Amino acid sequence: MSITIKRIYEPVGAKDGYRVLVDRLWPRGISKEEAHVDTWLKEVAPSTELRKWFHNGEGSFAEFKKKYLAELKQNPALQDLRSLYKEHKKLTLLYAAKDEEQNHAQILAELLGS
Repeated sequence: MSITIKRIYEPVGAKDGYRVLVDRLWPRGISKEEAHVDTWLKEVAPSTELRKWFHNGEGSFAEFKKKYLAELKQNPALQDLRSLYKEHKKLTLLYAAKDEEQNHAQILAELLGS
């Protein structure tokens, strides 16, 4: 079983496996056909309030991670994502954020891998 994370704007790869978009909003500038998304699980993304808080520079990534993990404890969509992982064995979590090191897909991949 493996998890990959990838910006949705990157080309589709033969090794992507099952592609899950984990953003609450559809990414700008890419059509659904271009995206090749198997499932859009927007409910697993950070809440609108948390996303805006972080993107407005109001907190550090460590604070964002702590708050997001707290949200996920109450979020049934996390179990949906875990079920997809068990079923497909190979997931690519797709996100639109420009920061490839500090984003919620990284947190989700870490959770699924543990």
